[in-house]
Amino acid sequence: MSKYADKAGNVRHYESVLVRRTFRQGGKVRHETLANLSKLPAGAITAIEAALKGETLAAAGSEFTVTRALPHGDVAAVAAMARQLGMPALLGPAGRSRNLVLGLIISRIVRPAGKLDTRAWWPDTTLGADLGIAGASTDEIHAAMDWLVSRQDAIEKKLAAKHLGPQVNPSKMALFDLSSTWMTGNNCGLAARGHSRDGKKGLPQINFGLLGDREGRPVAVRAFPGSTADPTAFTTIAGDLKDTFRLDDLVMAGDRGMITTARINALRELNEAGASFGWITALRNPAIAALAADDGPLQMSLFDQQDLVEINHPGCPDERLIACRNPLLAARRARKRENLLTATETELAKIAAAAARARRPLQGKDKIALRAGKAASKYKMARHFDLEITDDSLTFTRNQENIGTEAALDGVCVIRTSVDAGALSPAGAVQAYKDLAGIERDFCSIKTDDLQVRPIRHRLEDRVKARLLICMLARYLVWHLQKAWRQ
Repeated sequence: MSKYADKAGNVRHYESVLVRRTFRQGGKVRHETLANLSKLPAGAITAIEAALKGETLAAAGSEFTVTRALPHGDVAAVAAMARQLGMPALLGPAGRSRNLVLGLIISRIVRPAGKLDTRAWWPDTTLGADLGIAGASTDEIHAAMDWLVSRQDAIEKKLAAKHLGPQVNPSKMALFDLSSTWMTGNNCGLAARGHSRDGKKGLPQINFGLLGDREGRPVAVRAFPGSTADPTAFTTIAGDLKDTFRLDDLVMAGDRGMITTARINALRELNEAGASFGWITALRNPAIAALAADDGPLQMSLFDQQDLVEINHPGCPDERLIACRNPLLAARRARKRENLLTATETELAKIAAAAARARRPLQGKDKIALRAGKAASKYKMARHFDLEITDDSLTFTRNQENIGTEAALDGVCVIRTSVDAGALSPAGAVQAYKDLAGIERDFCSIKTDDLQVRPIRHRLEDRVKARLLICMLARYLVWHLQKAWRQ
């Protein structure tokens, strides 16, 4: 380091980096400058200094050898969202069971698989090390699932209070819907023969219902035998809202097969007992046709100027009926009906040809009628055809009057609600019913490749309930991930 002062007294400092040699000559210590490194980059100077000191230098990137790298980013992102939402505390007190359940939830999102496959995967990712579950046994996982079921009411109470409580849910709206999945095995008490919403015929079914807020965020799940009808499931969740979640001032939205007249009467009984439940649902097609028949209150001329109108009917004295018409839906239903009519005509034509063929014809009025009835009902179009059957022939024609009557109501939906107009506008009632699509998305996510709840292979009912609860909590986490990453 040197300095220089000019005539004005300004001092300037100069730093030089020199390679010097020191030696003795004639009893005196001499210094010799071998090189001036001042112009070199700092990194090169450091490397030369280290080499002159005898250190061994290695090329950048060759200092370490990667023998194994565990996947980290995906599980870390999901785990970070879980911590942000407070999911560990939501599950229960800290402990191995909580860590195992949290691992099952995160694994269900990142890599949905069976328990054995998931357990074998944990050591191959940082999730196993972070939660200390890499060496978990199958028995430990089963014990953790049993622990989770014992905590289900406490978990769902917190979620219901957080998302359905009056402070965060000013519209007082809750959504509920029912779906099913199939079982492999016959020893589970929940498995029963029933309608498969997945088209998986011949296997026992398990029904499960999701309760969610208006945005489609799931907060509770209920398991039912596969033979349980939609209205029965709705009665169960309504009772849980009142008795378990202590929420009795809500408006329940459900589809037309869920909230039937009988279920509405059940809600009225709960209201008489001190609750304050409202409802939003829709009328079935026969009820809509009855409103439109014989100069009833629902006439198509109401939609000449607008596609939304509120009507009254003495059969629903304390309810509002909001009729709406969707032209796009009307066109879609018309196309679908025409396709089904054409397909039914093709089936009936085969039977007519079989009755008319010269060799081994189909004969007998009863035999022809049986085959024709099955063909006409295959696509649920029997009401739109007139059949004439003899011992050796079948003729059929479309019933244009029935087709025209049904076509007149294409795209028409009648919303049925107990909420007064001051709290919910007609357009708001229609939108609330459409919000059920959020619960449908939850079902789609839980049942398909996202979370893969199906098929269920557990024998014990509590294990089935635990699997459904894990998938519901995983969907809750996915909902928030999608919202955070939407941009």
